[in-house]
Amino acid sequence: MPEDRNAAGIPGKDLPPAERLASAVVTVPNILSAFRILLVPLFVWSLLSRKTLEPLLIFFIAATTDLFDGFIARHLHQRSRLGVVLDPAGDKMLMAASYIVLTLPGVVGPNRIPLGLTLLVFARDLMIVGGVLWAYLTFRLDPLLPSIIGKLTTAFQVGTVFLVLLTNHLGSEPGFLVIFHGITAALTAASGTQYFRRGLRILRDRRISKTG
Repeated sequence: MPEDRNAAGIPGKDLPPAERLASAVVTVPNILSAFRILLVPLFVWSLLSRKTLEPLLIFFIAATTDLFDGFIARHLHQRSRLGVVLDPAGDKMLMAASYIVLTLPGVVGPNRIPLGLTLLVFARDLMIVGGVLWAYLTFRLDPLLPSIIGKLTTAFQVGTVFLVLLTNHLGSEPGFLVIFHGITAALTAASGTQYFRRGLRILRDRRISKTG
């Protein structure tokens, strides 16, 4: 018999309260997101222990769970309110840890993420998170859907971490890393500017609607 779901695709609408809570919490995407969060301290420990293969494998596994939890949530209708928090939290924790540790001098080598790129990534994320919180608290607006350039930025930011981990494990210093870092920085700046402009447009429209 098909499982009851509400309009948002959250299962268990007509179940008793305890079972409804369990059905909205214990989903495959939520389990994968929680697993990704648990991998973060192990990932950091492996990097600080000067290992090269272990952090590469852990990061690959964590990135793979991110792909699968999103796919399952969308296509198997397992979205939940907890998942809306867990999924991006796992992503941000993994990427923040990756960029911080891989930027530290004397911790990893021979390749590191440039400090300027790390600062740019954090500045963009702080602006987006701050804007989303402000829009929700002020206007009760849902987060903006990611644009194509935003998705490209995420892909290149993840790719930057993976390539640094991979080349460090191989012990090589390829020249293309500099180019890849430059592309990642350009996309990060461009997508940050785009989100900022979209935020200003929303603020302007809201002011016009209030005065009108």
